[in-house]
Amino acid sequence: MEIKIGAEWMQNDTGAIVGILIMKDVDNPRMSPELHSRKEQLEQEIRQKYSGLDRSQLRDQPTLAAYDRFYRQFKKTYHLQLQLESVIDGKPIPSVAALVGAMFMAELEDHLLTAGHDLDAVQSPVHIDVATGSETYTRMNGDQQQLKVGDLYIRDAQGILSSIIYGPDHRTRLRPETKRVMFTTYAVPGITARTAIDHLENLRDYVLLTSETAQVETLETFGD
Repeated sequence: MEIKIGAEWMQNDTGAIVGILIMKDVDNPRMSPELHSRKEQLEQEIRQKYSGLDRSQLRDQPTLAAYDRFYRQFKKTYHLQLQLESVIDGKPIPSVAALVGAMFMAELEDHLLTAGHDLDAVQSPVHIDVATGSETYTRMNGDQQQLKVGDLYIRDAQGILSSIIYGPDHRTRLRPETKRVMFTTYAVPGITARTAIDHLENLRDYVLLTSETAQVETLETFGD
């Protein structure tokens, strides 16, 4: 998969990084006992680590604070913090298909925003860029969305795959039959490449709980 940095990204000196993890020979069952067991363990770890923190104290955690600064530019709230608060308050992490579940667990553990795509639906080359405000795409829920100026986004030869503000697209969504997956992590300014790599390695390990024979094709960062 050819991955390129777009002209707007180069000109704007965003300070952001995109991490990409590509794996082949993955499985995506609706239920994985191994992943479910780890999910329950992670819930307890999160509650023990953050119990007693109020919303502002949680937001002050370094990675969450970096996303909060970025999202406030667009008058948005970093939705992953709200999901983290839900787990801290005792709600279980949702049970979903394995690839989405692994991604969501890694997000909650590491606090880094990540999207997943069926790589067989992605058309090379992949571009990482900054929105001018003219770009549109079909979101996961089927709605058409125009990007805001300054949003960070990823596109392939056919269209936008995701943006940091509005999330992943519908065309390349993960499916039950997905065998090759591409995960993309948006590390906003203030988050290091090493942190992004650590997150992708954690995500890889979660995928391997269900897909023991899966292989990594790409695990690296771009844009720094």
